[in-house]
Amino acid sequence: MADILKDIQKDLGASITSANFEAANIVLYTDDIELFKDNQGKIKELVNKFKKRIELRVDPELVKSQEDTKKIIKETIPEEAEVTDVLFDPQRSIVVIEAKKPGLVIGKEGSILREIKDKSFWIPQVQRSPAIKSKITENIRAVLYQNNNSRKKFLNAVGKKIYKEWNPEKVEEWIRITILGGGRQVGRSCLLLSTPQTKVLLDCGINVAGKGKEKFPYLDVSEFKINELDAIILSHAHLDHSGLIPYLVKMGYAGPIYMTSPTRDISALLALDFIGVAYKQASAPLFSSTDIKEMVKHTICLEYNEVTDIAPDMRITFYNAGHALGSALTHINVGNGAHNLVYTGDFKFDRTRLLDRAISNFPRIETLIMESTYGGKNNLLPTRKEAEDQLINTIKETIEKKGKILIPELGLGRAQETMLILEEAMRNNQLPKVPIYIDGMIWDINGIHTVYPDFLNSNVRREVFADNNPFSSDIFQRIGSSQERKIVVEGGPCVVLATSGMLQGGASVEYFRHFAQSKNNKICFVCYQGQGSLGRLIQEGIKQIKMNVEGSEEDIDVNLEVVTIDGMSAHAGRKELLEFANRCQPKPNRIIINHGEQSKCLDLASSIYKLHHMETNVPRNLETIRMR
Repeated sequence: MADILKDIQKDLGASITSANFEAANIVLYTDDIELFKDNQGKIKELVNKFKKRIELRVDPELVKSQEDTKKIIKETIPEEAEVTDVLFDPQRSIVVIEAKKPGLVIGKEGSILREIKDKSFWIPQVQRSPAIKSKITENIRAVLYQNNNSRKKFLNAVGKKIYKEWNPEKVEEWIRITILGGGRQVGRSCLLLSTPQTKVLLDCGINVAGKGKEKFPYLDVSEFKINELDAIILSHAHLDHSGLIPYLVKMGYAGPIYMTSPTRDISALLALDFIGVAYKQASAPLFSSTDIKEMVKHTICLEYNEVTDIAPDMRITFYNAGHALGSALTHINVGNGAHNLVYTGDFKFDRTRLLDRAISNFPRIETLIMESTYGGKNNLLPTRKEAEDQLINTIKETIEKKGKILIPELGLGRAQETMLILEEAMRNNQLPKVPIYIDGMIWDINGIHTVYPDFLNSNVRREVFADNNPFSSDIFQRIGSSQERKIVVEGGPCVVLATSGMLQGGASVEYFRHFAQSKNNKICFVCYQGQGSLGRLIQEGIKQIKMNVEGSEEDIDVNLEVVTIDGMSAHAGRKELLEFANRCQPKPNRIIINHGEQSKCLDLASSIYKLHHMETNVPRNLETIRMR
C-alpha cells in the first residue's frame, strides 16, 4: 500500500514541514501562515478524497508564545464567558480554553475561535467548566498535557500501525469472537475479536462478587497473547467491564484503549477506588496508581457517531447505550465492509431521568452481540413511574417509623438517577424534609457528570447549563470521614446513598452493619446484585452475617426490612431487550447473547429465535464463534 502521508502531501503541493498521525487522524504542519489562515478548501478536498480526518496546523516553532496567546484569548473572549483555565499542548499546537459559558467562547458560527486561531496560530479547543469540581478530571488533563511529547509519539505510532497495511478495498477474511468472560454469567466481561491481521479486546472486567479465578477473564488461553493485542475497546466504566485493563497495562500492554471521555475519567476513578478497597480488606491490589496513569496515557477518546480506524482492517463507531454516562454501543466494520457487528455492552432501551435511550439504527449489521442481564422470562420490570413511586413510598414509610434507609448504589449511573428522583420529590413536597447523605465516590462521579453535560439527556443538560445543577442541590449532604459517618449512624431518620452497590466493600457495608439490627430501618436495592455478593445474600433473605468489626469477626443479625426495586435498573428489562432486537435496523443475521445468568441468556435467545427466526448463539466462556 502506498504511503498515505506522502500521497496527501503530494496532492496538497504546499509547504508542509511535517506530517504525523494522531491515531487514525492525519495532521499536517505548515510554515505557510497564509495557507493556514485560508487553504481555499484544499483540506476539505483531501478529506473527501481519502475519507480520513485531515487537519492543518502551524509548525510549533512559529506559534505565538503562551503568554501572548493568553493575552489574545483575554482580549478576544468576552468576560461573560467566564474563562476558568487555559491549557497548552505545545507539541501539537493546541490550546484548550475552559469556560463556564463555552458558547460565548466559540462565538457566532465559530467567529471568536477563528479570530484566536488567526492571531495566535494555535488550534483552540473549548471545554465547559464543571459545576462541581472534579479532581480526577483535573488530574487526567494534567497527565495528558504534561506528557504531551510522549503522547504525540504514542498517537503517531498508533497511526503508523493502522496505516502500515491499510487497504481501502473490501477484504475477504475470516472473523472470530472468543468469549473470555461474561459467557452465561454477569461479571468479568471480556471478548476477543480476531481476524488474520488483527486482535481486539472488547472490555476486560472483574467479577467483583467472584472468588479466586472466578473473578477474572480467561487470559491464560492460547488464543490470547498480550503482545499480539492491537487494541482494547471499553464500552463503559463499570468494573465488570473495565476493572482488569490497568492490570493488562501493568503486564506490558502498550497499545491504544478506545472509549469515550467520561468513561476514561470514571474508569480511572473506579480503578483507584478498587485499589483503596483492596488495602482496606488487607489484600494486595492487582495494580497500582502508576498503572492507572499509564492506562490514561494510552486512551483514545471518541465522541458518539465518530468513525475511526483502529486497525488496517477494522473501523469503529460509538453510539449512545443509555446505560451510564459515556456508555457506548460499538459498531465494528471489519474488512472494509466484509462484516459488520454491534457489541452492546450494557445498555438501556428506555429514556431515563439521566440519559437518552440506546440507539438501534446502524449503517450495516450482520452480527449483534447483546447483553441479557434481565433477559429471563420472569424479568418483566415495572414501569419507571411505578418504580419511582415505590422508591418514594418506601422512603416515606421508613421515615414515618423514625428509621433510616440505606440505598447501596453503583457510583456511576444509578446513584445520579436516584438523586434526580429524590431532588424532585423533595422539591415537590412528596418526601418529608430529612437529611439525604451521599457517601463513597458518588460525589466525585457527580462532578464528572457536570464536566460532560453533552452526554446527558436534554432535561438534565438544560438544568446544568442554567446553573441549576440538581446534583449540587442543598438537600444533599456529602459524607467523607468516619467522624461524619458516626454522626449519621447516631442521628435521626435519614436517607443514605453509598457505594458499593453490591455491598462488596465501601461505605455501604459500614452503614449496613450499623443499620441491620433495627426493624425500623430498611435497605433498598435499586441495582443488580451479582451472584455471591453480600447484596445478593441479603436480597435472598439471609438472617445473620459474619462481618469484620475492628479486626475481629462478629455475627450481625439482619432485622431490617429488605426492599428490591427492579424497575430502577440501568439495564434493559426483558421487554426492552426484545424490543431492541425487533427494532434493530438493519436486521442482523445472527444474535450472540452474553452478560446474563445462564437461564436468562437461554430464555432470551429462545424467545428471539421464536419471534424472528434468526440464528441465536449463547456461548459459554472459552467458546469461539466464527462469524465469517
